[in-house]
Amino acid sequence: MEDIFPLSRGRIGGSYRVETIELPAATEQRLESLGMTKGTLVAVQNAKSRGVLVVKVRGTRFALGRGITENIEVRCADE
Repeated sequence: MEDIFPLSRGRIGGSYRVETIELPAATEQRLESLGMTKGTLVAVQNAKSRGVLVVKVRGTRFALGRGITENIEVRCADE
């Protein structure tokens, strides 16, 4: 897998570090309030239909649609 890639390509059970978030300001603020900021660790817990990912961020689980996960760039946490 390449160095930096969209979160939508993350694998179940994988841990990733957020590099960039390129979303409308309101959506970015909402993710920030949930604890997802640059440098945050994100664990992919499950993948649902239509590209929805269930992720765990700072102890909280939530679902993100493909339109959001395509615009969050991550790298593997072990790098």
